[in-house]
Amino acid sequence: MKKFFQVLGNILWFIIGGLWFGISYFLLGVIFCITIIGIPVGLTLFKIAKFMIWPFGKDVKVDFKKHPVGNVIWAIIFGWEMCAGYALAGVVLCITIIGIPLGVKLFQLIPLAFFPFGAEVVKAAD
Repeated sequence: MKKFFQVLGNILWFIIGGLWFGISYFLLGVIFCITIIGIPVGLTLFKIAKFMIWPFGKDVKVDFKKHPVGNVIWAIIFGWEMCAGYALAGVVLCITIIGIPLGVKLFQLIPLAFFPFGAEVVKAAD
């Protein structure tokens, strides 16, 4: 039954915006990878893009200590805007009954958006 809801959540997520989120992060990652200096950021954006397409059934483990300098720079330049956007969208989705699981998933994305370097996407514990 849990697997059914994960599949249903992923399909709903994909239709509502997951595809566009994934494509956006992927294209931004390609742009960053064009430069030598931007390759670590681009690879991180690919990780986020993969998670954004099918997020249900997966969890994020954030390890700030792996790349503290990169995480601080990311948080200052990009992270806080992404976190604010995810939080606002999560609140809006949680207003509706059908949007609650999507809103909760957006709240779970906030740590990944704020400290993506060293984060791992793992299969959710049952």
